Amino acid sequence: MANSRRVEKLSSLLKREISELLVNGIRDERIHQAMITITTVEVSGDLQHAKIFISLFGEEQKKNEVLFALEEAKGFIRAELARRLQMRRSPELVFKIDKGMTKGPSVLDLLNSLELERKSKDTSNQDS
Repeated sequence: MANSRRVEKLSSLLKREISELLVNGIRDERIHQAMITITTVEVSGDLQHAKIFISLFGEEQKKNEVLFALEEAKGFIRAELARRLQMRRSPELVFKIDKGMTKGPSVLDLLNSLELERKSKDTSNQDS
């Protein structure tokens, strides 16, 4: 089992290198036309698996096409990572859409409504 510093370092390296590959290394138009942002990379403690969380904008069908294109390019990405990072074995990659990016605005709206509710209770308590 790798120590946490090594896991964090590999996560950071994978994020940087995969981002670079998405921009310059992969020739698939489905990927180039999409606005893909890698939000997080989670590497397992044994360094054998990596979840790459991505943010995508657009309708659901477009997102599914991009995920499918990434799945098709996964072998190329792993091989390039092994070569670039000089790893004997690159981790198994899993691409996932980061749901947190879509939930952000609704969470902020909820927090704002709670703040307004608290303020209205404070003013009604002061009037009593």
